[in-house]
Amino acid sequence: MIADLSLYLVTDPDLCGARGVVETVRQAVDGGVRIVQLRDKAATDADTTALLIELSRVIDGRALLVVNDRLDAALAAREQGARVDGVHLGQGDASVLRAREVLGPDAIIGLTANTPEHLQGVLALPEGTVDYLGVGVIRPTATKPDHPPALGIDGFEALAAASPVPCAAIGGVRIDDTEALRAAGAAGLAVVSALCAADDPAATAQEFVHRWRGAGAPRVLSIAGSDPSGGAGIQADLKSIAANGGYGMAVLTALTAQNTCGVRAVHVPPPEFLRAQLDAISDDIVVDAVKIGMLADADVIRTVADWLDEVRPPIVVLDPVMVATSGDRLLDPDAESALLGLLGHADIVTPNLAELAVLTGQDVDDWEAALAAADVLSERFGVAVLVKGGHLDGDEVPDALVDSAGGLRHGYPGARIATAHTHGTGCSLSSALATQLARGLTPVEAVAAARAWLRESLRAGGALQVGQGRGPVSHLAGLWRRGGLDTAAAAEEIREDWWERIASVRADIDELPFITALADGTLARDLFLFYLGQDALYLRDYARVLAEAARLAPTSHEQAFWAHSAHGAIVGELELHASWLAPAGGGDARTFAATPAPATVAYLDHLRSVAFGGDYDELIAALLPCFWLYTDLGGRLHAGELDAFARDPRHPYASWLETYADPAFAAATEEAIDHVMAAAHRTDAAGRQRMLRAFTVSSEHERAFFAAAESPAPTT
Repeated sequence: MIADLSLYLVTDPDLCGARGVVETVRQAVDGGVRIVQLRDKAATDADTTALLIELSRVIDGRALLVVNDRLDAALAAREQGARVDGVHLGQGDASVLRAREVLGPDAIIGLTANTPEHLQGVLALPEGTVDYLGVGVIRPTATKPDHPPALGIDGFEALAAASPVPCAAIGGVRIDDTEALRAAGAAGLAVVSALCAADDPAATAQEFVHRWRGAGAPRVLSIAGSDPSGGAGIQADLKSIAANGGYGMAVLTALTAQNTCGVRAVHVPPPEFLRAQLDAISDDIVVDAVKIGMLADADVIRTVADWLDEVRPPIVVLDPVMVATSGDRLLDPDAESALLGLLGHADIVTPNLAELAVLTGQDVDDWEAALAAADVLSERFGVAVLVKGGHLDGDEVPDALVDSAGGLRHGYPGARIATAHTHGTGCSLSSALATQLARGLTPVEAVAAARAWLRESLRAGGALQVGQGRGPVSHLAGLWRRGGLDTAAAAEEIREDWWERIASVRADIDELPFITALADGTLARDLFLFYLGQDALYLRDYARVLAEAARLAPTSHEQAFWAHSAHGAIVGELELHASWLAPAGGGDARTFAATPAPATVAYLDHLRSVAFGGDYDELIAALLPCFWLYTDLGGRLHAGELDAFARDPRHPYASWLETYADPAFAAATEEAIDHVMAAAHRTDAAGRQRMLRAFTVSSEHERAFFAAAESPAPTT
């Protein structure tokens, strides 16, 4: 079994204070701590053994329990019946090889590591010796004053990337580090003072768990039967999990031959194969939530219960598939009895009204009776019950979440959706609920989110036109409508595509008489000065458009880039133009004396219209050709690719051509391309199309701008 390290409590008796270690651990585990490390350097082995026994009782299988360093205490506590899952050892503590030998292959063994040399030591061990590493410290901490130099998040990321086993971040970890550390590859957060010294360890642990789950896609396992028609069972579960933001996995309890009209045959694989499937998952993947559906017989149910007891996933949603739509009982009495035993492993159970009646032995004829039965079931088994009113008569189909222990009864009203496409709704709702819980939502929030998604999917079911019986819901309809079906190409792929789309424009520019004459040195000076005069007018307003891009930029980095580019256009570029247009002085009067040519006016009108439309992505796409085409053309002119004479110092425009080799402008162009392509990647298909149009139109204006210098219109 791979350990769930997501929230890892390391105890400190001083920080726990008068509340004590045992009560702190109890509250923290109530809040969602998944592994507890008992650490007390000053305690004797006898005291440590006694505390392990007490912690084992308090944790009661809800989290893993390991002890820091004290291998002999772990063994002694085990001998007295305590559930001690393993040890965590420092680099100078008892040998991990001895720990593995005496604790056995199923124990959890962790090791502290904070240098590349430590990782090399782990790599030299036999595979399976160490289950995880505690990597840190992340920042200086008072709980361990002799700690090595702090790694920071970047240092942690480097070690985690090179580690052969999962890594928990430890040492000065704060709740606001959660997202950054998960993104850096942390398998979990090892917390000391943030939990031990908390006024309310349960609430603090809940907030850590909420942040951790929200930082990544939850890994949700469906344990259920199959439906080859795709509307129910694991096929529906996997779609539901994906539609609600999770990564779905599936373990088959039964194979069915069914379609939208009914079930024709059922094959139940041996329990040994079911257990092999379950172990294959939990030996490799941390399971964030489990949804349980069809369990065909008592042996299957007991196999699942044994696995749950060993792995203890943090969230279990049980959809008790017991009664067919026809009203027929699907399980024999032995299996029904075993299923009742499984309720103690669940966090939420989602029976329909007929199943609720079987589970409680009460008549459930109306909504009030359903709520009363849910109260009984919740109190009897310590499980929350999602009561579903879909089988009631009438136009209203209320649902309710009932948790007697927590004093909760939360109703969810809803009008009946007129549709015959309801195949697999129970499967789909329960797997969606498990996923929303694993994303960090509270039970009340998770039910609301799962219901909203299912109702959306129900409304769209008819459009699928699947089957002749009760068709399925359209699990992905909402995603298809909101996200579309077009693949978001990688930024590099978009770059290649856009550059190729303007290949004809680029080829035309290369063939323009103005460009060929500039390359071979035969360009008349008056044409060159005309071009510079128009370019000066262009740059003056282009700088204003760049400033607007800076104003609209979503990040400070992009804001600074576009603002710096605007400054460069005014100060650097225009000064260079003035050196040609007004060499004897005269400043702006001489530099901007030209009458704007139609091509200049058209180009600037285009940029201004995009700029003041307020769409940042479209604007920077429109700005890009001035960077990209200019840098590409200039670089090839300077390199002599269009004519070798361009590299000759005697070329009449040699000083101008030299400016094309400016590495700073080339670097700025690459950054501009990166910003535009990142925006094109993250936007939707319609946004990408608008950006492409702005880019291609600007590219065509670039071509017209160069062409205008071939035969300038008379100026006044």
